[in-house]
Amino acid sequence: MTALPGTPSIARFSTAAPFWLSLGLIPIAIVAAVYGGWTIALLPMSTWLLFSTLDAIVGRAFENQDTETPDAQLFWYRLITILWAPLQLMTIFGILFYVSNSGHLSRLEEWALFAGLGILSGTVGIVYAHELMHQKPKLERWLADILMTSVLYGHFRSEHLHVHHRYVGTPRDPVTARFGENFYRFFLRVLWTQPISAFRAESAMLARKGLSSLHRSNPFWLYLGMQAGFLVLAAAIGGWWGVFLFATQAFWAIFQLELVNYVEHYGLTRKHLGDGKYEHVKPRHSWNASQKASNWLLINLQRHSDHHYKPNRRFPLLQTYAEDEAPQLPLGYPVMTWIALFPPLWKKVMNPRVKEWRARFYPEIKDWTPYKRATNPLPR
Repeated sequence: MTALPGTPSIARFSTAAPFWLSLGLIPIAIVAAVYGGWTIALLPMSTWLLFSTLDAIVGRAFENQDTETPDAQLFWYRLITILWAPLQLMTIFGILFYVSNSGHLSRLEEWALFAGLGILSGTVGIVYAHELMHQKPKLERWLADILMTSVLYGHFRSEHLHVHHRYVGTPRDPVTARFGENFYRFFLRVLWTQPISAFRAESAMLARKGLSSLHRSNPFWLYLGMQAGFLVLAAAIGGWWGVFLFATQAFWAIFQLELVNYVEHYGLTRKHLGDGKYEHVKPRHSWNASQKASNWLLINLQRHSDHHYKPNRRFPLLQTYAEDEAPQLPLGYPVMTWIALFPPLWKKVMNPRVKEWRARFYPEIKDWTPYKRATNPLPR
């Protein structure tokens, strides 16, 4: 029987199925909440450790899908990102209700459990939110806001769309890690510069319309309201300890987000053309990784070179590049983010690669001093 035009087929689901593996984290989280103890370790083991191992087994994927594929044929890819928001909220608040009323876990176990849930909301939730916020349908953008505010980081949408993509690879982007800057310095820097740069970007857009930065259309009101709502719900379920546990999962989700941000652009800069202008963003301005399994987990986020080149391209259509077009990470994000936690090892692995990238793409630049600053002027 021939499927109707635009009707998703089983064949299409089979190609999208590996990206649905993230759903397996939900029953694992439930098992950890019920049994506690060593089972809590299953959450990090089933994400970073498992997919790092799978990367070593299944290798890399260099195939590129047709970028003209219509959305109707991407149904099964889009569906998992749309379903994740309600599933994540039910999982986190359901587990919070369960542990608050059962009392079978120690305080330490409860903390560790919600730190583990931060892996779920960070590794999957934020990555899916990132995909959704780049799309045009209002539903998808709304779901992105739900996911980001559920980790108390709602301003990320404004910063990512209006600052990061515009200023990536320049001193005006808080999220571009400078050459020689270690992760911990980067993390502390972006925690306070991102909200400020995001608010200034939204204020500038409102000013062009003749509106105050405090106008009700400023999405910061939405971010604050939704975040307050989640905190109130956590308090209603588990009191102040419930708020602490909810904030714990949010912190570790944010930690993972910024760890990935650190890896994605470390040391890569766009050429300054003078008069405050920079060259257009190209695939060479993001680190690329083609490891197959970790791209299943991160819905092709590691094809970051193409994402910045074509930001609105849906994740199954993101392209991978050869070394002469985009710099390549030696390993996938799961391993590279662990390496980033150890600055001497990170510099040993990555600094030579940054220098090689400079020599390959910008042999005419002899003085890189202006690009070495670990601080940046905030966008105005």
